[in-house]
Amino acid sequence: MSLALVNFMPDTTTIPFIKGRLAAFGFSALMIIGSIAAFLSMGLNFGIDFTGGVTLEVRTEEEIDAARIDEMRGLLNGLGLGAIELQGLSELTEGSDCYGNHCALIRVQPQEGEGLEAEEAQQAANLTVQGALTDAYPGIEFRAVQVLGPKVSGELVQAGVLSIVVALFLMLIYIWFRFEWQYSVGAVLALVHDVIITIGMFSVTQLEFNLSTIAAILTIVGYSMNDTVVVYDRIREKLRKFKKEPLAEVLNKAINKTLSRTILTSMTTLVALVSLWVLGGAALQGFAFAMIFGVVIGTYSSIFIAAPLLLVTKVKRDSTEG
Repeated sequence: MSLALVNFMPDTTTIPFIKGRLAAFGFSALMIIGSIAAFLSMGLNFGIDFTGGVTLEVRTEEEIDAARIDEMRGLLNGLGLGAIELQGLSELTEGSDCYGNHCALIRVQPQEGEGLEAEEAQQAANLTVQGALTDAYPGIEFRAVQVLGPKVSGELVQAGVLSIVVALFLMLIYIWFRFEWQYSVGAVLALVHDVIITIGMFSVTQLEFNLSTIAAILTIVGYSMNDTVVVYDRIREKLRKFKKEPLAEVLNKAINKTLSRTILTSMTTLVALVSLWVLGGAALQGFAFAMIFGVVIGTYSSIFIAAPLLLVTKVKRDSTEG
């Protein structure tokens, strides 16, 4: 298919993106400061992957309405296992196991102890909860059970943070060899911008932050970098072609030339992600929402952060040769 068939933006489009760079930098600075403040004051709602504890997904023949949730919470709180969270689950697809509010998610806080003692305490808590629910609700089904001790969850935290840091570092090296150091700085700052704001969003919304979220952040890093590389390729092409024009005008031409592709890619990706968020069930909603937010913020940073930063780093015309 010819690119012209999907190029719905006129070739003469001249939106002055670069003129608005100071406003974009200011807006991004406010979002970053707000994200850091939210993280420091509110923290993240870590899932069992990072905190340890017991998570059970259950299904009953009777509808789990608000009254039943309160009843189950009262039963579990009486077990002396510490803080217990309970929320109803409802898959939207008719015919699914949870359709009609028949499922619930139960989280039990990590039990006290060290080493093997802690692991045994977690398993004992799991058996206690299952026994109490089975006695109170005959026929109850345990659709998923996850038990993690503090040692494993601590290792997962370290692995998650390390994976993000390594990904950003490798992106820095790749862009440095692919382009020049000015491009590398701009791309990595844009990626750090995306990661911080995404984490800030999770702090503000208190959505569960788990291994799926780490996977979403790494995917966002890849998506945003791909978008940025496309813009940078066009910028380098325009710098070779328009050697006498001011740098700001060349950057603006390049962004406008890639605008159609950027919008098409983002919109088609968002269609799939919104469908996943709406129809994918509770297990995928956190991942899908993080991806939706990341695609939007990644598209924004490629246009309003990564490209204008080349003006700040003063990319050289001769660096585009060869």
